[in-house]
Amino acid sequence: MVTGASRGIGRAIAIELAAAGHRVACCSSSDAAKDVQAEIEASGGTALAVRADVGDATALDVGFKEIEEAWGPVEVLVNNAGVTADGLIARMTDDQWGDVLRTNLTGAFHTIRRATPKMMKGRWGRIINVSSVSGQAGAAGQANYAAAKAGLLGLTRAVARELAPRGITCNAVAPGPIVTAMTDGMPPEWRVVMEATVPLGRLGTPEEVAAVVGFLCSEPAGYVTGALVPVDGGLGMGH
Repeated sequence: MVTGASRGIGRAIAIELAAAGHRVACCSSSDAAKDVQAEIEASGGTALAVRADVGDATALDVGFKEIEEAWGPVEVLVNNAGVTADGLIARMTDDQWGDVLRTNLTGAFHTIRRATPKMMKGRWGRIINVSSVSGQAGAAGQANYAAAKAGLLGLTRAVARELAPRGITCNAVAPGPIVTAMTDGMPPEWRVVMEATVPLGRLGTPEEVAAVVGFLCSEPAGYVTGALVPVDGGLGMGH
């Protein structure tokens, strides 16, 4: 199950996992994940588009039941769903704060809580939380986003310790600036500054993030848990 799978990093992760032989439930708060399902199926993979808002535990439970009825319990969970609502801290509204925390952090809590009982019963599971370099370095105008992404690391490590005796790993991936529809909408000068700031001198691709997630979901990654893996061109070094 990949949340936020309709575009960008989530889409790339869903395609990567399908190519590795996983049956992939593409979860999105809209119907847009149906396009990703069709893309995976056209390539010979198996996918299921599921509409659910991760911030709504009741709606999410319905989505999980749909997956379980089709394929059985979720064994690999990738929490990628995320939103932004930027603003300077002195002007940030309660809604801006709450909406971002609800989706980016509470949403991951909801999915993990729902998935883990059956993972524990099967004594195997992979959980990946998509954090951000902003969660460690901070970002002006993104107090809500940075707080949520930093919270994902604490959640990851608490879950990793709690579930390790049952053969379940939990890790976090922290992308830096990645080429997506969101970054395509930024002014050209933003990209120039970011490319100059990143040690590797360029923005990353969703596929590069997906490749790391794919490894962490695999059997050979069974001895990796509680880790924060940066995919940021060196931007977060030292954090």
